[in-house]
Amino acid sequence: MYLAEAYEGLQTEKKLVIAGGSSDTDEFTQELKRQVGNNENVIFTGFVAGKLREELYSNAYVYVLPSDLEGMPLSLLEAMSYGNCCVTSDIEECTEVVEDKAVVFRKSDVGDLREKLQGLMDDAEAVTQYKSEAAQFICRKYSWDDVSERTVKLYRKSETKG
Repeated sequence: MYLAEAYEGLQTEKKLVIAGGSSDTDEFTQELKRQVGNNENVIFTGFVAGKLREELYSNAYVYVLPSDLEGMPLSLLEAMSYGNCCVTSDIEECTEVVEDKAVVFRKSDVGDLREKLQGLMDDAEAVTQYKSEAAQFICRKYSWDDVSERTVKLYRKSETKG
């Protein structure tokens, strides 16, 4: 809802693509569709996988995750691995993932989100800079080698205490 409301006030010709399905009911999706009305620049894809998801990540100008609550946001990791300029709310689960490699806005603050998005619409160089750093950063931070090495160290530490 925050993203749709923020998008309404943007000065841009870029389309808003809302990808994904509802996990429990379609009630939220229907409410969101009512909110955006007949805006032809807003596209709902429903659940996406495979080539279509790859195309969406690969061709996004920015990726936005406006969550108030998350676990480990896998879609954020995926978006960064595709070299996206990411915009996310300032909840700890997201800020710990992106560090300083993404644009962060105040959770639930439509005005702040709109301001950050408009800044990126107006500054293609900033978007390019975020994109150039995202994939390498996230793939290094969450590499399988690093994760497995930390896991082994954790088990070894546990063995010496046991």
